[in-house]
Amino acid sequence: MWDDCYERKSLLTPASASKLCLSISNVITNWLKSLPQEIIPNILIRLPIKSLIKFTSVSKSWNATIKNPTFIRTHLTHKLNLNDQSAPHLLLLHSVHSEGLSFPLGVRHITGFKQDPYSLHFDNNDVSLFSEVEFPAGLKKEMINPCFRVVGTCDGLVFLADDLGRYCYNFVLWNPCVRKYVMLPKPSVRFSTHGGYEVCLGLGYDALGKDYKVVRLTTLLEQRSVFGGRCQTLAQVYSLANGSWGWLRSDVPPCGVVNDLGQTFVNGAVHWLAVHLEGDDVNYFVLAFDVGSESFREVMLPKTFKMDSAVELRLSVSGDKKSIGLFVRCKSETDCFLDIWVMREYCVEKSWTKLMILTPQGPKRSLPEALLFRRNGEVVLVLEDSRELVSLELVSKQFKSLGISGGQVCSVDWYEECLVLLDRKDATSY
Repeated sequence: MWDDCYERKSLLTPASASKLCLSISNVITNWLKSLPQEIIPNILIRLPIKSLIKFTSVSKSWNATIKNPTFIRTHLTHKLNLNDQSAPHLLLLHSVHSEGLSFPLGVRHITGFKQDPYSLHFDNNDVSLFSEVEFPAGLKKEMINPCFRVVGTCDGLVFLADDLGRYCYNFVLWNPCVRKYVMLPKPSVRFSTHGGYEVCLGLGYDALGKDYKVVRLTTLLEQRSVFGGRCQTLAQVYSLANGSWGWLRSDVPPCGVVNDLGQTFVNGAVHWLAVHLEGDDVNYFVLAFDVGSESFREVMLPKTFKMDSAVELRLSVSGDKKSIGLFVRCKSETDCFLDIWVMREYCVEKSWTKLMILTPQGPKRSLPEALLFRRNGEVVLVLEDSRELVSLELVSKQFKSLGISGGQVCSVDWYEECLVLLDRKDATSY
């Protein structure tokens, strides 16, 4: 018997193990019930998400406490403020596997769609699997295109858009941890009302208003003549607290915002890469939208940065979550490189620092695509040929295979387990 224990073999059948776990859970629940009610919230706030969801069925008072919006936010804030380096940090991976991609009229389309699994991984040395994520079956019935795109994450909310192909207006805020989602109402700016457009999306949290907000910037393509050759951009904001879209109080700066180059939320603002068109000159910068004040500002890119048609850009949150990073990828007949930048001091142009230059790798001279800064400062890359994910250590320039396939389209985002949407009666459970 002791040899079995040493070899970590279970001495219990699955049925016995289930009964034991249930008995332990009952003991803990009965103990908690015996405690004074005024100290219960202070205990609950330290418990993991799965336990809290189970404890909503203990009593009406516990259910009301756990689903109280103040408790939900306080629980998340408590987790974020722990600053415990040993605490698990998670990454959300979404990989779209298909036969290929096409770009009719410059719009990305999935061809020969196969599958698009979601999974949560520890942001540890091996980026090991935390859990597979079940996608809501009800959302699959709503899709117009083969699959949703992950626009971004904010705390435990995942913002999905059904825009990998045709125009459509399915936008979703989804919390996989509590198995709930909210389908956003259709925005008022559509192809049927305003003609052709390009759209840019973002998700952020308004700390003062205690509200998650989605911002949608729609650049109208068929009204150039009305606005002196410049396209008009309309801005709408969806408030989760109000459950509706509204128009922005401030105007969008005259610029083009590029949807496919990533959005980041840091320091209370959503950030996109944008471009000023001045005659024949094309000047890129970062457009920031302050979610609380609902106002825009511009953040300059490095002065040494030069843009041409062969360069691809992507934004990322910096590894310390205090600023932004920039990946500059160039693959042309005359030049081939991947530059990795970080703005060490947020909104200070002089603090832009080039961390490294990566040149083509292997006999095929392939150049990886950068996706995300990790908390330890490494960068997640997807290899050009195999579409495998690797982690790059910037000082040693060493690659580490993560044993994960990124598919034809891949997104990796930071994720924090939380109770957001648990209290929403208008949220769909699955």
